[in-house]
Order: sequence, then C-alpha cells, then structure tokens
Amino acid sequence: MFDAVVFDTLSLALEEADLLPEAGGILVLRAEATPFLMRLPKERLTCQNSFKPDHDALKAAGFSVLPPEAESFPASALTIVLPPRQRDELRALFARAMRDAPVGGVVIACLPNTLGAKTGEKILAELSGETQSLSKHKCRAFWAVKADGWNAPLAEEWIVLDAPQEVDDGALWSRPGLFSWDRVDAGSELLADSVPEWIRGRGADFGAGQGYLSREVLANCQHVESMDLFEAEHRALACQRLNLEGFDNWSQHWADVTKNAPQAEYDFIVMNPPFHTGRADSASLGQAFIRAASDALKTGGTLWLVANRPLPYEAALSECFKSHEMLEDEGGYKIIRAEKPKRKR
Repeated sequence: MFDAVVFDTLSLALEEADLLPEAGGILVLRAEATPFLMRLPKERLTCQNSFKPDHDALKAAGFSVLPPEAESFPASALTIVLPPRQRDELRALFARAMRDAPVGGVVIACLPNTLGAKTGEKILAELSGETQSLSKHKCRAFWAVKADGWNAPLAEEWIVLDAPQEVDDGALWSRPGLFSWDRVDAGSELLADSVPEWIRGRGADFGAGQGYLSREVLANCQHVESMDLFEAEHRALACQRLNLEGFDNWSQHWADVTKNAPQAEYDFIVMNPPFHTGRADSASLGQAFIRAASDALKTGGTLWLVANRPLPYEAALSECFKSHEMLEDEGGYKIIRAEKPKRKR
C-alpha cells in the first residue's frame, strides 16, 4: 500500500495539468481502495488488482473491478498506474496501459522519489517518447499522452518478458513480481530439505507463491494424500500449474489466508510467510499467517515454517501452539516446527 502523499501528489497533478477527462472511462491499474479513489467519478471508473486483499476491498467498496486474470484493459481516456515494485512487472504494466489506451489517452503514474520515481518516468518515456511530470511531497507524478508514433514493438517485447518462464536453470517456473521471482528462494529450499519424508495426510501451503514447496513435498513425501495451495497474488497461479504439472493430488486457491483459511482441516502446513505489507516490512503479517495456520490445523497437526532469523515470530508461536522448536539456523534463516495448535475456549 502506498503512503497518502503519493495520492496527494497524483491528485495535484490531475488538477494542475487538467488531466481528469470530462467524459470517457478512467482505468486504475493496481488500484487500492483509498480516499483518492473515492474522489474520482465512480460511474466512469474501472479498477484492476490481482492481489486478493486489494481486489476484495475494491469490490466491497462498490467499485467496478476487472477479473484478477485480466491483462487486457478497456480503452480509457485516463489510465492511472500505481507502479509495482519489480521493474519487469512495471514495464509490462506500462506497456499494457499504453497498448490499450486510445490515441490521445493519458497514462499517469506516481512514485516516491526514494522508490524509483525517475526510473519509472524513464520507463514510461521509452514507450511514449515524451513525458511530463510534477514533483511534490518528495514524490513525482509523471504522465504521457499516447500518440500514433508510440513504441508498440518495445511494448510487445516487455509484455513477453512478463509471461511465466523457466528460471534458475529450469528449476522453477516463475514470472516478474512474484517473491524471489528469478530463482528458488534459499529459505524455501532449506525448508523443503528439512521437512521429513515420513509426513503424511492432508497438507497445505500458505502463501504458496509459485508452488515450489508443495512440489517438493509431493515429490519426496509418498505418504502425503494431497496439498492445498493458498496464494493471494493471482499472477502466481499460472506458475503453480506449470510447476506441479504431473501431480494430480493438489488444488490451488486464490485466497487471503489471514481471513479465509479453512478450520481444523489439515494434518500439516508448510509456509514461508510474506513479511511485507505493500512496500513496508511487517512482521505482523507473518504472525497473522501463524494464527491462521493454527486454526487450519487439526488438533494434532504440525506447522513447518521458515523465516528470516530476526523476524519475531516466537511469541505468536507460543500463543498458538503447545510446543515449537527451531530445527535449523542457517544462512540467515530459521526452520521452526510447531505442534498441536491451541484451541480457543
């Protein structure tokens, strides 16, 4: 989630440069349900976000929201982009925004100066040929008008680079923007090596990403009946299908496990929980994953967890489980096994 100053700067740019169209559609890519959005003409607004919590918040607020898999967008007089963190994902999002805008349509974005505002403007300029900008609140809003001579071949090149692809010498299918997108994450690899081959029953993978952990469990643990993969970023689901091709005892769920996890259903859960809320570190998110896992496990169930060593998860583990222990402490990561979730009385 972006800070309010980003939206304040966007609002100022729209007002001072007179960019808000009197007619025609307004498209917001990677939209967030913020007061800024509430000030736009709702009847002309279409929103897109493939991240489940944001997608659900937009729908709950009554906005028109595109399906999470949408990668083609309605032609709109104004397209507002809230830039993702990863450069190749950002390039592809700008490319799709310019491709689908009508000639004469405006594409605008905003970033804090410390998070690559000048780089973002340069990327947009490579597509459009020319940009304008406004700086305020240590942020930069920048925009371009689509002209006939915009760089369509470069846009197609960037869109292709955003597709699911084999990375790490074929060890994983992934795509830009996902966690550890271009290599197998070292922490996940350590956890996969630590999960014993004798585990059995029904398992789940919370924050499954590309599906690496689930694939390793199914490949090496013959007594596992099934794996349920829960992931909030819809862009990861296509990679899961590619990584788990050949296995038939798994299912995928586009879900926010902190709100929509099953209850007392699994014999074991594996997870490498996220620790970012938007662009900021947030240990509370991993702690919420731990609480969700304790609720989703059967009475005698086990959680297998990897985390960066400094992350303060032990209190949440003690709160939620009758016992837990660190199994590995290696390379900046800790592997923790927690057993027998506590039930609320």
